[in-house]
Amino acid sequence: MFERRVTVASKVGLHARPAALVAKAAAAQPVKITIRKDDTKPVEAGSILGLMTLGAAFGDEVVLEAAGEGAEAALEQIAQLVASDLDNTN
Repeated sequence: MFERRVTVASKVGLHARPAALVAKAAAAQPVKITIRKDDTKPVEAGSILGLMTLGAAFGDEVVLEAAGEGAEAALEQIAQLVASDLDNTN
């Protein structure tokens, strides 16, 4: 199992557009990726609803986890998205 900690950079947190972009990218990975805040139950990163119910706000640290072949690369890609300001991307 691989783990990455990352700080949410979007001003709206993982809600609306940023959640949709992260979920789409996570769902396209070859491994299942989960995301959680420290004291919460993990949700699937590929689920828009899961991301929105997580309640991750701007500046919150989240933990991404995945296992299996390609997990490290998948986590790196999703971590980069979460750490980016996705509020105004096209």
